Amino acid sequence: MKREIGMESAELLYENWPGQFDSFSHMEFACAIPQVLFLISTRKENGQPNLCFHSWSSFGGDAGGYFAVMQNVAHLSHTYQNIVREGEFCINFVSADYYPNCIATITGNSNESNEFEEGHFTVEPARTVKAPRVKESFMTLECQLACNVDLSRKGINSMIIGRVLHAAIEQKYIEGVDKRYGKQGFMFNIHEPADYATGQLDDTHLASLEVLGSYVEYKNKPFAE
Repeated sequence: MKREIGMESAELLYENWPGQFDSFSHMEFACAIPQVLFLISTRKENGQPNLCFHSWSSFGGDAGGYFAVMQNVAHLSHTYQNIVREGEFCINFVSADYYPNCIATITGNSNESNEFEEGHFTVEPARTVKAPRVKESFMTLECQLACNVDLSRKGINSMIIGRVLHAAIEQKYIEGVDKRYGKQGFMFNIHEPADYATGQLDDTHLASLEVLGSYVEYKNKPFAE
């Protein structure tokens, strides 16, 4: 039996903090779809480097370009204001070893703060944009702002689309798949999955990918029943 969940079902869940279902749709927690985690790097108006620990994104493109699509970029955040003002940013992927460092960039994020220093990260110059890169990142995408859309029209969050101008990838991460897709590779956010039996939201969980096999191996398996 499947549980049918509509927009009115938010009444059956309890927020962990006031306004949570304004900043995030309750569907975020009901569906609990894992999302890759990364650091967005920009520069503040005062010149200080800025970092934002982010998820809620996808990546793709065609012959016309490769694009980073980031949902839920909060209008009140430094990151949103920096991207709109400067028209550029970097996306930096780090392994789960750096998770505590990433969390530190959230707690120390005043106008005067240098989030690189707060998280013990190192500034590295980018090749195509003025926004700084994270030296510890195993892969960085340098992006130019292509689109800024308030999907809900509530003035809370925007979907930011960046055109990827350049990528920098550590050599050992492009030799086979083990590094990129194991515990030392991309980390994923499981954002407070909801338990509809109790109405409570669980803690946020951190996850990594496990490679199960190749396309050739799996396409020949028996049909699932």
